[in-house]
Amino acid sequence: MISVETESAITVAQDQAITDEEVLARVLAGEVEIFEVLMRRYNQRLFRVSRSIVKTNEDAEDVVQETYVRAYFHLADFEGRSKFSTWLTKIAVHEALAKRRRLQRYSSTVPFGDENDNYVERLATRDRDPEGVVVNDELGTILEKAVDSLPDSYRSVFVLRQIEGMDTADTAEHLGLGQEAVKTRLHRARSLLRRRLKERLGEATPLAFRFLGLRCDRMVGTVLVDCRRLTLSIKRSSL
Repeated sequence: MISVETESAITVAQDQAITDEEVLARVLAGEVEIFEVLMRRYNQRLFRVSRSIVKTNEDAEDVVQETYVRAYFHLADFEGRSKFSTWLTKIAVHEALAKRRRLQRYSSTVPFGDENDNYVERLATRDRDPEGVVVNDELGTILEKAVDSLPDSYRSVFVLRQIEGMDTADTAEHLGLGQEAVKTRLHRARSLLRRRLKERLGEATPLAFRFLGLRCDRMVGTVLVDCRRLTLSIKRSSL
């Protein structure tokens, strides 16, 4: 739940006219709460790109939270050579890849049964809050499962280009790839998905991996608490 003290930031968040640069300047000047503007602006993008790498909602949320905390701690290091959104997304990609490596090391030491044994059951029970029930309809579930089945190298490109709506140049910059590699991987990803989704793909894409409502609010509230703690810690250490 968002606290009362963040109401002013929420009001600002509704005004799309404020730029990232203006928000950054105010945060660096000590107005911590307005960091919420950036979180609400980029929550969905970061969640989608993170989930394309770690492949579960819970792990993706952890990545997004860690991304914001890390970005907040290093805001003064952002030099503006690229767009803030690009810098932020690169942090998310780095954090997601690191988490996936940790998960892979863990899974190699812990015995599990066939991961597909209870896949349907897990799909049916995840995100069972009121918003999740609406979003996770049959078509959206089919799409998410199909995207999850893509090879790692194709999945992130597909999510940023097809679901998040980035152009080729931005996708290449965010993922550290060449533009031709992005085009090739997107083409191959579409080919793999087309057999299962066909005409329904275009209709379903905007519904996949949404990060809105209660989930967005929960992330904002948690990160703001972490940011306030970091600010107090930095102030105490400078005394």
